[in-house]
Amino acid sequence: MQVPGGPLPIPPDLKLAPTNRTLGRRLRRTWRSRKALKGVTQWIIDWGIPLIIGAAALYVYAASSTSPSHVYKAFTLIDPPDTLALWTASILGWLLVPAIIGGVAGHVIAQRISSAKAISTEKLFRQRTWGQRFKPPRLIPNLHTYFHGSYAQQNFVDAWVRVAHRNDWDRSQDHWEVFIRDMLSTQQYAHLDRHECLKQVQETAHLVLVITAQAGICIVCERRR
Repeated sequence: MQVPGGPLPIPPDLKLAPTNRTLGRRLRRTWRSRKALKGVTQWIIDWGIPLIIGAAALYVYAASSTSPSHVYKAFTLIDPPDTLALWTASILGWLLVPAIIGGVAGHVIAQRISSAKAISTEKLFRQRTWGQRFKPPRLIPNLHTYFHGSYAQQNFVDAWVRVAHRNDWDRSQDHWEVFIRDMLSTQQYAHLDRHECLKQVQETAHLVLVITAQAGICIVCERRR
């Protein structure tokens, strides 16, 4: 961060973490945390859900001018369309649906074939319960919780927030989430499940960022200049 007279001086003390946690910031953290998910699951969130919402909206719009059965028959190519809304539904059913189903099926099959004889060292000899299998993924940690956390967490947040970002908690949280999000997308963590992926990236981030932060450097700030 630059000011007319030069860079801001490093504050002598870490500012108290703000208590206001807006819904928008939590949603942003949740959206960025999706990168810990596997490829198909992440694709469904990124593209599948918006496509389903769009298709449902088109169906409702088309059904408002004709009967739902006509929309269904046009969508499944049983009957020829005769209005613009039905033509759109017909094209959607003709192009988009087979492409999505075929693409997802092909990806799943390719993944199963490629990993048939591959096992990560993280999964050796482990037994996963049904609770672990269906446990929802965790979110990228909120740095506010580090303020009264363990000694290692307090040391990290002191270097990352006070030294590297001059007590700017909002900017520190944003860049922390960006770093975790992009690291989650790298190939070296692709073989891990959603829980282990976020855990290992978080541990790596602590080791990497605390070293540069103690020198007053934020990797995200440097890359964005």
